[in-house]
Amino acid sequence: MTEQTPPPTSPPGESPLTPPAPIPTTAPYGSPATSSPRSGSPVAWIASLILAAMVGALLFVGGYLAAGGQGSTSCAAPTEAFAPLCEAYDKLKAQYVDQLDDTKLAEGAIEGMFEHGVPDPFSGYMPPDQYQRALGDLSGRFSGIGAEMGVRNLENPADLEACTQLSDTCALVVISPLPDSPAERAGLAAGDIVRAVDGVSVNGATLEDQVAKVRGEAGTDVTLKLRRGDQTLDLTITRAEIQTQEVTRRMLDGRIGYIALHGFSDASATQFQDGIRFLLDQGATSIVFDLRDNPGGYIEAARKVASEFIAEGVIFTQESAGDEVTTWEATGDGLATDPKLPVVVLTNNGSASASEIVAAALQELGRATIVGQHSYGKNTVQVWAPLDNGGGVRITISRWFTPKHHSVAPDGVQPDVVVEVPEGTPPDRDLYLERAVEILTNRTTGAAAPGAPAPDPADRPSALLSPVGYDPAGQLLAIV
Repeated sequence: MTEQTPPPTSPPGESPLTPPAPIPTTAPYGSPATSSPRSGSPVAWIASLILAAMVGALLFVGGYLAAGGQGSTSCAAPTEAFAPLCEAYDKLKAQYVDQLDDTKLAEGAIEGMFEHGVPDPFSGYMPPDQYQRALGDLSGRFSGIGAEMGVRNLENPADLEACTQLSDTCALVVISPLPDSPAERAGLAAGDIVRAVDGVSVNGATLEDQVAKVRGEAGTDVTLKLRRGDQTLDLTITRAEIQTQEVTRRMLDGRIGYIALHGFSDASATQFQDGIRFLLDQGATSIVFDLRDNPGGYIEAARKVASEFIAEGVIFTQESAGDEVTTWEATGDGLATDPKLPVVVLTNNGSASASEIVAAALQELGRATIVGQHSYGKNTVQVWAPLDNGGGVRITISRWFTPKHHSVAPDGVQPDVVVEVPEGTPPDRDLYLERAVEILTNRTTGAAAPGAPAPDPADRPSALLSPVGYDPAGQLLAIV
């Protein structure tokens, strides 16, 4: 894999060159040409013309080279097709009226190369800050305060679509601090409304903006201005490294175990197996497996998670350039592979990539019933590679296919049982979970089954692979 480095920067203190002034076609006032033809000798006159011509030629050549003429290239083109890129860079540096930042020019060129040259929305460039945050999410660790926050519409909780930006109505609310986190130790409480971060109001910003501001280097402080009931207070919290928890599990009525997975990071497969073990130890005789709004992650994690329910055989295949095919089979050490243990998988349009690997395998191998809405529809695999500037690139290297060699792109995994959520449904009612419980308990009525309400805030996931996710209870969620 090759990397493109930015063009070299100009020497310190160098100012842009300006083109030479044009040689006048008429002599300036007071020059020998305006005095009597008899003033000066013919030899001196001819010599002055020759000297002027030589100076003009030198100035012209200097200006041409400074403007990117042949031989001035300061950017190495890997192929002839890239020569205009280097030429454009030279011309910009030589002729643009203001100083230009080489770092921004290079990042713009990389972004443009992916956006306009690569016909794939999943390949792209990530600036240093974004790349480092994404690596932390995939590793299951990041530096922050350890709290789950959400955007909540205080006037109309069901209308989350109106909250594209934070405001007095669309508030940034603390859902809960993570156990034994810096946020919990500092006294951050569920229900606190964050009004400002480090003295800057959150109004007008997005949840993603505030995730980036609250997270930061371990050992540094961040100050939150909070509204707690009728009080306003400032709370300073020292950031630390946070281990994310991507699994939520609890028992429902009727000996039904509920487990939700919110990402496929390095740690997720182990956490998921621990969650399954907990449910079985509690006497679960059936399982609801919630993959809603899970954006995916590592394919090795997907293989291990699917193997908790599938004893043997192909989970998925991966096909790369040059007809290279890799077959990913069950690991053979799953805890819930008994076919007598019924499983329902919940999916929606936010279930993507690795989530679809798992859902499709369980569906095609007859191990689970899929309930909800169709999944996202992504069947490509990306490799992430770092760049010298601290950023990175995502490059699609292969496509994956289901055990029966079907592609989930572009229509997604289709549910066996479709769940529609009518407009006006109370945000605290989870129709997906109600339908799953109904199926597992062989209910035939449309009444809400025991254990069907949406998860209690205390049981909410304490981490999301993506910095921002959606919760069906009427709020955007993020871990900071």
